[in-house]
Formats: sequence, C-alpha cells, structure tokens
Amino acid sequence: MKLAAINAGYFKLDGGAMFGVVPKSLWQKANPPDENNLCTWAMRCLLLEEGDRRVLIDTGMGDKQDAKFFSHYHPREQDALERNLQANHCGIHDVTDVLLTHLHFDHCGGSLYRETDGSIRPRFPNAVYWSNREHWAAATQPNERERASFLKENIIPLQEEGRLRFVEEAGAGAILPALQLHYVHGHTDAMMLVQIAWGTKTVLYCADLIPSAGHIPLPWLMAYDVRPLLTLQEKQKFLQEAAANGWILFFEHDPAVECCTVQETDRGVRIKERFALSQVTPG
Repeated sequence: MKLAAINAGYFKLDGGAMFGVVPKSLWQKANPPDENNLCTWAMRCLLLEEGDRRVLIDTGMGDKQDAKFFSHYHPREQDALERNLQANHCGIHDVTDVLLTHLHFDHCGGSLYRETDGSIRPRFPNAVYWSNREHWAAATQPNERERASFLKENIIPLQEEGRLRFVEEAGAGAILPALQLHYVHGHTDAMMLVQIAWGTKTVLYCADLIPSAGHIPLPWLMAYDVRPLLTLQEKQKFLQEAAANGWILFFEHDPAVECCTVQETDRGVRIKERFALSQVTPG
C-alpha cells in the first residue's frame, strides 16, 4: 500500500472558534492569527493506493461556491487538490473511492464541481463516494448549530448522481482490508476516523476529532463541536491508544505539522515527534 498526503489548499477560520475556551494568549502560539483574529488552516487529504484501488479521504472545500461564501473563509490554492493528485501520479479519473469523514463543507466540497451551465457534477467521475447512514441523516436534516456547515450542493448531488454508498458498520475491512473505521460523535454525528494498517505502522486520520497538533491537549476543543465533553472523552481514548501503540496521527487541518507520534507525560499525552508522511518508512 502507498500513502500520500494531498493538500487541497488553505482557508481561514476564527482562532477563538477553533480553540474554544482556551485563552488567546495560549492558542496564538500554536497558530498565530492575523489582524482579524483569523488563523490559516490546511485542508489535507490522504490518498491510499492498493492494487487497482485509489482511495481519497476527504476532498477539501472545492471551488464551486460564490464569492460571498468564500469571502468568509479566504481560501487559497483551490486548484491544489487535482494538482497534488497529479503530482502523485493519480488523475481525477483514477480515483476509485472517496471516503468522506463527514460532510462539513471543508471536508467534502471538493467532491463536486460546477459546470458552466450551473449543474453540479462529481469531480471524480469513476469514484464511489462513501458516507454512513447516521451521518447522512444528520447532514440532510441539519440542526441549527450545523446548518451553515452542511451545504445541500455538497451533499445531495452525490445521491442524485447515483454515486453514494453507505458504510454499513464501523470496524475492520471497511472499503479496503487495511482500513478500520471508527465512529465518533462529539464533533458531529457519526464522523468517521480512519485507522490504516500500513506495513508495520498504524496511521490514524484524525479528521476533526484532533484537527491539528495544537489540539492534542484534552481541553483544547473547537467551539464547533456539538458535544464538547464527548469530544474530550473520545480524544482521550484515541490519544492514549496512540501513545501506547506508537500510532502516527495524521492532521487534516494543521498548516505546518502533517504527522506526529505522541507519548504519555506528567501533563497528559503530548507530542513525541513531528514529521511529514513522506518521511515514514512503513516497514
């Protein structure tokens, strides 16, 4: 199996929203804000290649929204998804599966594009798109807290085009034998974390449970989480397992730190080593 980090560009979000109750005097050291209190975040996807399968995990924000929408998020390098796939010898026609951890716009918007006639079509014409029934129900009938993150144009066309499939249950062997999916419910209903057996290594695609290296300390929670205390419990469980077993944590949103390992300390689980995925030998 081959793994490659695929950058789908960058965008900005309010630092206070991303770090919740953590004081700015602390979080600004993890991700310095601009004059408007906005921090830059990555949209880092992951490409898995095994045999004739090309599985892309998440797709970033995409480029089909209007100027008013983008003015809130200041995206840049919106062409990065296809460009960086090409750099890893994978064209849009080569992707066989798109696994969407959840359907917030910055994770699934790149799954589709807008034609010149205004119609919205799948960006990956030969791919099956994977979600799960519980999360799909939450995304298509959103609560008021998340309504602005679940955009119908990012979601409904996947079903209308007949490309949508549901993972029937979490666990090992989902989509590929080397993948194990875990459902977590603190950030949003039934978000999927992806655990990957990669040679002798284990990689955990953290999605928005641990969006950046700065979110490793347990109280550092996003204000976007719908159930923050549950997020704290879920983080603790996975961080302890990662520390005990030497897992590699892969960060979707950290603009600087792609991966790390963690260790137990007297202050709780903390970073052990930082590195890029390309530096890892799977063994």
